[in-house]
Amino acid sequence: MKYLKVVEGIFQKRPNRFIAQVLIDGKEETVHVKNTGRCKELLVPGVKVILEDCSNIPTRKTRYSLIAVWKGDMIVNMDSQVPNAVVFEALKEGKIKGIGDVSYSKREVTFGNSRYDIYYESKEQKALIEVKGVTLENAGIAMFPDAPTERGAKHVLEMIEAVRKGYRGTIFFLIQMKGPKEFRLNWQMDRNFSEAVKLASENGVQIIAYDSIVLENSIIIDKPIKVNLNSGMDISF
Repeated sequence: MKYLKVVEGIFQKRPNRFIAQVLIDGKEETVHVKNTGRCKELLVPGVKVILEDCSNIPTRKTRYSLIAVWKGDMIVNMDSQVPNAVVFEALKEGKIKGIGDVSYSKREVTFGNSRYDIYYESKEQKALIEVKGVTLENAGIAMFPDAPTERGAKHVLEMIEAVRKGYRGTIFFLIQMKGPKEFRLNWQMDRNFSEAVKLASENGVQIIAYDSIVLENSIIIDKPIKVNLNSGMDISF
């Protein structure tokens, strides 16, 4: 996944979930934030951020969208619209371990009362993938979610039913950075979601996490990392 045109800026503040104030070439601009999550550990006043220049879209109210942030010497992509596209691209290119030749794939497919991010067919079976983008990290540990997600828990639980009906079901956590060595559920933030994922794992749903190679203007999937679903593993953020 590559952005056509990006610029750097300095984050100032975030008045609400949808916009931020950013200094670009010394001028304060109101920009769109492509992530409605909290991201408080990322969007710290004075931090360097990466913005997509969307001036080619005449209907936009803001020229720029905030897509990534520097966290120390690591770039974290925080564009919540990107993970689905990155995983879909990786699926088609055969970059996800354990998945054979895919004969058909499609994004945004309904099963039961849930809408899943990816549906695909291979020689072995039909399958559903639910993708979760992960931006929360501390001390080499990536965690999800960074805010309660009632809808997310519902999708996970319905994935169990899909597996019972013969589908291959996968919850795919895409770590939107390179650096974490392990993925954990954020039990302290959302116990219901964490319990749903653990239950899904115990009932045949595959739980996997991959990190990413993130540059100022791109993000691509890289390698699988260790997944730890146990409770009582919280760390302070």
